[in-house]
Amino acid sequence: MFARWKASLGFAFLLMTASSAPAQSPHVYTLSGDVAFTHDPSIAKDGKTWYVFATGKTPEGGQFAIRCSNDLEHWKRCGQVFDAIPDWIQKRSPGTKDLWAPDVSYENHEYRMYYAYSLFGKNTSGIALAVNKTLDPTSPDFKWVDKGLVVESKAEDNFNAIDPNFIRDHKGQDWLAFGSFWDGIKMRRLDTSTGLLSSTDTTLYSLARRAQPPDAAPAPPGLPPNWEAIEAPFIVFHGGYYYLFTSWDLCCRGLKSTYKTVVGRAKVVTGPYVDETSKPLLEGGGSPLLVANSRWLGPGGESVWMGPDNQDLIVFHAYDAKTGRPSMQLSTIDWTGGWPHAGLEP
Repeated sequence: MFARWKASLGFAFLLMTASSAPAQSPHVYTLSGDVAFTHDPSIAKDGKTWYVFATGKTPEGGQFAIRCSNDLEHWKRCGQVFDAIPDWIQKRSPGTKDLWAPDVSYENHEYRMYYAYSLFGKNTSGIALAVNKTLDPTSPDFKWVDKGLVVESKAEDNFNAIDPNFIRDHKGQDWLAFGSFWDGIKMRRLDTSTGLLSSTDTTLYSLARRAQPPDAAPAPPGLPPNWEAIEAPFIVFHGGYYYLFTSWDLCCRGLKSTYKTVVGRAKVVTGPYVDETSKPLLEGGGSPLLVANSRWLGPGGESVWMGPDNQDLIVFHAYDAKTGRPSMQLSTIDWTGGWPHAGLEP
């Protein structure tokens, strides 16, 4: 999946040349069809069809609506992953009404979907795994099989096990990044054959967190403080670096949404990650990538698709600045200067 980077004088020259060049304008797609109310989108491709999976309950009462497109512009609903919340989650977390933040990838000849369950503002959460042989709902092989719990967090933990993201590093090792609020973004190593947690490396790695401002407001009753707001990690490998995308500030509040997407990079998948100013992400660093404009608020909940010939995409949600309604957004990524650039619909 990932190209292996080799250091060379020629590469260094190209990198310095690229760093001095101005950023190109990313292509922002104009989307139509069933794109409203798409939260935390995850994008994948099977054959000639694009698929986007999203957080939450479907109109039919299922979980994780699926949207399909043949051209990345025109989208239609084409099914759901689960008809209901799995029984084991209902027993483990009876207050859970919606499943969150699907992350779909293709590894070991199967599609893997990591997903989360939780209660809003709580860290009594878990991440689970479901697998499928195909994304094509018309195929006789189409069936999502739930593999159960991968990792969980409890009230006494300093992290929140939601917003999963799978990455296979350039050495062929598998990892799961996750986290929201509390002490920020974490990572665990996975068993490459099963997709579950590694039994040989049980380290909980820390990747990024917010820095407490001196004038931080007290936390709302029963909720974590707003200054801790960092979530939705997504990691890709490009040009010799691992890039960690995260969403800062407050999601899911309509016209009051303050989400934005920031990024840092590292030479090793477990970090340390730094932003463009070399500020560590573990000290509150992060270079802005997507911020609100006059039409769209709170861009975040992102996932990235790394394509051939640098045809890389970022999909995310944002809120209409007049109505507060969420909708899917899609942009190409330009890597001029060694950092990603993307855009919102104007």
